Amino acid sequence: MKNYAVVQHSYAEFLGLIESHLERRDIGFSYFRPFVGQGLPGSAAPFDGLWLLGGAWSTADETHNPQVPDELHLIGIFQKARRPVVGLGMGGLLVAQASGGEASREPAFRAGFVTARKTVTGEGDPLAEAVDGRQVLVMHHGSVALPEGLTPILVDDSGRWLAIRPDPMTYGLLFRPELKPGMLEDIIMEPGHNPPPNITELLVQAREAWPGMQDLTAQVVAALVTALGLMQERRKMPVFNLKLEPK
Repeated sequence: MKNYAVVQHSYAEFLGLIESHLERRDIGFSYFRPFVGQGLPGSAAPFDGLWLLGGAWSTADETHNPQVPDELHLIGIFQKARRPVVGLGMGGLLVAQASGGEASREPAFRAGFVTARKTVTGEGDPLAEAVDGRQVLVMHHGSVALPEGLTPILVDDSGRWLAIRPDPMTYGLLFRPELKPGMLEDIIMEPGHNPPPNITELLVQAREAWPGMQDLTAQVVAALVTALGLMQERRKMPVFNLKLEPK
């Protein structure tokens, strides 16, 4: 069975709606929670890929996210091993930062439904083609300015980046296909979380948009499966040398 490492940054923000799509494809996942002191994987070898989830604080906030350097290093490990990497929300910012982007605490939050627009760079990309023209829910804290030479595959109507693909096996998304209305409720209730001030309004909008959100998630997962080969098992079993050396 395929197994993906998943880095979680708050209890309320997990793979959510994406979980069932992965399970139907015989894809399992192992959660790692640095926000409770759990360490991150030291190697990509036991896993078929990496997901990095949303969070409550900017990646530039060293007080609330002291593990960011370790996560950036982990992204590099998986990229070097040619394993798929997908970042959502805060995870998308981490992907951009690992690609040379500059992190900032501003804006304090960005949360709302926007229309995704495919860029010239996104032409022919399975994810960009699937999401082009669709309403997507963006939610993250802070920002990362993209480095020179890295152009987004999706932007909003204001030209702000929504998705990047820095290499063929890596995506960073600022929109949140995993979110369900119940997860927004959990974010509101989670002690110590830092929800955007308009989250109650977002919850109402998400409930109204729920059928479309479910369809969008199905399209996003299908596109990622195609683009990254998520159905391919990449783990390698240890090789033991059974040849006896002469004494």
